Amino acid sequence: MNQAQKNTSGKGYFMSEHIKPFIPVFKSVHFYIGLFSIAAGAALNFASQTYLHNYMSEGKTLPMLSDMILDNLPVLDLSLAYDIFCIIIFALVAVYIIHRKDHKRIPFIFLMSGLFFIVRGIFIVLTPFGNPPQFLGSDPLFNGFAKYELGVYPSGHVGNSFLLLLLVNDKVYRYILSFCLLIIVVALFLSHGHYSIDILSGFFFAYAIKAFGEKYLMAFDLGSDIYSGKSTT
Repeated sequence: MNQAQKNTSGKGYFMSEHIKPFIPVFKSVHFYIGLFSIAAGAALNFASQTYLHNYMSEGKTLPMLSDMILDNLPVLDLSLAYDIFCIIIFALVAVYIIHRKDHKRIPFIFLMSGLFFIVRGIFIVLTPFGNPPQFLGSDPLFNGFAKYELGVYPSGHVGNSFLLLLLVNDKVYRYILSFCLLIIVVALFLSHGHYSIDILSGFFFAYAIKAFGEKYLMAFDLGSDIYSGKSTT
């Protein structure tokens, strides 16, 4: 085999092993609906935070709450930690999908994350609390993934991270993701980045959305019996 044939063979192997399995996913309408839900969730969160910013620009105020846990914790600037570990969780889920060849769940994962942020975008306006009194703001490198750091209930950092953890079907990856989530939670508490109710509610919102999805939206999991038309009875 000459060098050209080796190169062609190598490219063909890469295509077969790493790219070809994703083609049916990219051809599915469910993938684009899931992608749209993420875009819609991001847009709604931005619109909600912009609304709260304009609300405060008119001279109005958002209430600051007492918090049994935060009132007894020191304030440490750990905002960089919770933002970085959120990115690490996203990266780990991407690695998991490729490593464990769980690409058929991509539309379902996208849809669930999108629904979480859509729900959050609604709730941060329905319950417009101000940031905890001693919150110093996020690190300038990330600035909370948003133009305005407003809207606290529920915590997007905790909720979406926990949701991704629940959607991973591998024990080892779940342990690693749990460790990352623990760091996010501790950093949020010590940074006073969220009220306790925001952090804890993030877990419940995530679990509820995952449970709803598994009951009514499993057609977005392209490897599920519902999608393939097989009977589950």
